[in-house]
Amino acid sequence: MKPTPCDISDGACIQLSTNQSWVLRGDKIVYGPAPITHGRKGFETPLGKFPVLRKVKDEWSRPYNAPMPWSTYFTHSGIAFHEGSLTDPSHGCIHLDPKAAQYYFQNLSIGETVQVVS
Repeated sequence: MKPTPCDISDGACIQLSTNQSWVLRGDKIVYGPAPITHGRKGFETPLGKFPVLRKVKDEWSRPYNAPMPWSTYFTHSGIAFHEGSLTDPSHGCIHLDPKAAQYYFQNLSIGETVQVVS
């Protein structure tokens, strides 16, 4: 049985319905499940497979005037993993607790796959 609902063997897997994410290496879970929050109604996190595009340690969201520590971007529209509230939905990003956000930032490489499933 596959350890996550994703079909990738390396990268990050996000399952929106359970508010969980994992980091995978060689089909094995190396981190997670990590609790997440994701996009609220009208700002849904997109489903699909995306490459890690860039990382910014001390990011600031200009549209929402809020800190985004440990940002790991995976869409061209600005969706990223970052440290954030695990109780309030986001504007599309994947919120992680501080430890998990730092782990994802330090362990996901540019070009690696992030898969988002419902």
